[in-house]
Amino acid sequence: MEACVFDLDGVLVDSEPVWEEVRRAFVAEHGGTWRADTQSRLMGMSTGEWSAYLHELGVRLPPDEIARRVVDLMAERYRDHLPLMRGAPEAVRRLADHFTLGLASSSPRRLIDVVLESGDLHDCFDATVSTEEVARGKPAPDGYLEAARRLGVEPGACVAVEDSANGLRSADAAGMRVVAVPHPRYPPGRDALALAWRVVDDLDALTSDLLGG
Repeated sequence: MEACVFDLDGVLVDSEPVWEEVRRAFVAEHGGTWRADTQSRLMGMSTGEWSAYLHELGVRLPPDEIARRVVDLMAERYRDHLPLMRGAPEAVRRLADHFTLGLASSSPRRLIDVVLESGDLHDCFDATVSTEEVARGKPAPDGYLEAARRLGVEPGACVAVEDSANGLRSADAAGMRVVAVPHPRYPPGRDALALAWRVVDDLDALTSDLLGG
């Protein structure tokens, strides 16, 4: 293994509860209807995909305006309090001593930068990709393939660290080995978890020995 590519939401930052709270309230405020499967469907979507989906739920704004307003709300929440996952900074710095690090996230570029700068992790990553910058969001492999390209490493020489079903499918489709760190509140289904090369309980278990460095 030459490189490790992290997901952001649910792996480094406990953002899914924040995303759900912000988008659920936004949908309700703007005339839409939140469905039972909405949160699971949203996980891994790119900005263009989830803003279009919220519009389909009945939000009476164009998708571009939905995206701008929701991202503004998320950035404000992150600046007030950045909900880093337990052990996230330590895991990133620990693996940076042994691997080239990348990041492939469904978050917009603006939020990726807010998280990495606020968490003092920006210098640990050689390449970061938002699925805004590729054709398709997760579960398509585009984000992970672009991360490998920017790192100058073959996808097969990369380990991906993921928590969600769509993320696991994305990294697997890119040809990477996938370490799953399931989020306790939003665990992936068994079919997606079966794609993982390794499954660990938390970020403390992420070591160079585990990844083969």
